[in-house]
Amino acid sequence: MLFAVGMLVVLGSVVGGYLAAGGHLGVLFQPFEFIIIFGSAIGAFIVGNPMEVLVGTAKSFGKLLTGSKHGKASYVELLSVLYSVFKVARSKGDLALESHVDRPAESPVFQKYPGFLKNHHAVEFLCDYLRLLTLGSSKSHELEAVMDVELDSHRHGHHAIAGALQNVADGLPALGIVAAVLGVIHTMGAITEPPEVLGHLIGAALVGTFTGVLAAYGVVSPIARSLEAKFEEETHFLECIKIGLVAHTQGYAPQVSIELARKTLHGKLRPSFAEMDQAIQNIQV
Repeated sequence: MLFAVGMLVVLGSVVGGYLAAGGHLGVLFQPFEFIIIFGSAIGAFIVGNPMEVLVGTAKSFGKLLTGSKHGKASYVELLSVLYSVFKVARSKGDLALESHVDRPAESPVFQKYPGFLKNHHAVEFLCDYLRLLTLGSSKSHELEAVMDVELDSHRHGHHAIAGALQNVADGLPALGIVAAVLGVIHTMGAITEPPEVLGHLIGAALVGTFTGVLAAYGVVSPIARSLEAKFEEETHFLECIKIGLVAHTQGYAPQVSIELARKTLHGKLRPSFAEMDQAIQNIQV
């Protein structure tokens, strides 16, 4: 929602200011300039990035129109999930988790938290490492090292997408200049035409520079930054799981493990100790 509002403010300010100054929108519609700028930008994007980045970028645009998935309520639910599985492991042993992690959608423990179950990446991340516990891998430093590698890989993949879009933004002003230069070349071929014709051709050429700069700094660069922020939210959600798992493997009680995970949260995302205490009071496993 904020993305849509921001784009409307950007375009409304530019177009509104132009019209208020007496400009005509028809002059800004130069389809061949747009083909030069955006066609070459898309081509360069395809050339400069592997298929996984191209596919990941296409899939990521849906995130721009949705709000944050990870508010305080989702972290309360996450910490409650961690408390539940740690309590099962504490009272019945790690092997008791096997049926839950193999089929989390059918697990009576996970079914209590439908919001968490919808986050397939987080469910997979948690269950994979709980499964290692059921297989006897309970050395906290080893699990933490592996989780750090996976999180770094996760972060790198997301940064590659945001970085690729930022590279496009960095190149768009230059591509706008290319379109403008081609427009000037076309204008020079009509140098004998009347001034009103030349003025129209020069104006059309300058639209290329305008389009490249506006698309770079008003559209593509903000998109890259917005996606990077959303990707970081997802990574931080997984890091919260990591802290809880590491604390559990070090032998802490379930409530202490989730308290350590809670302390990694910041600002408005962090539920208070009292809120978490109330949330886990009636949890039965």
